[in-house]
Amino acid sequence: MKLEFLHDLSEAGRYEEINTDELVRLFDFGKVEAAKLSSLIQTVVIEQGNLLDLGALDFIDTINCNLTLRISDEVIGIVTEDYINFYCDLPKIEYQNMLVLINPFTQKNSRGYQWLYDIDNPIDFLFAPGGSW
Repeated sequence: MKLEFLHDLSEAGRYEEINTDELVRLFDFGKVEAAKLSSLIQTVVIEQGNLLDLGALDFIDTINCNLTLRISDEVIGIVTEDYINFYCDLPKIEYQNMLVLINPFTQKNSRGYQWLYDIDNPIDFLFAPGGSW
């Protein structure tokens, strides 16, 4: 599984069909990695309420950023101050919804994709085994 930040997609031409300028994506994975991530979100974030540093996980290779999942009282989404360290701030219920979206990828290897939240935030969160949408 790889983690990458993509910036200024509107100028890339082929990405004009999406309504975002920036996104963080998890890609290049199969059902085993999807299941590992899902299990960690459930245990570490939802049940324990702890931070989940995706860059520290042995099955995720960071390309140009790091993402930490953390619980917040508000639906904020992904934020950053330096475009290297990103934080996903969501309430527990939103992480539970995220698990529902990830679940099909834990059942079989897929080339599809899923946006992991649908909120008004300049940085979207893409979950795509093949990397594209």
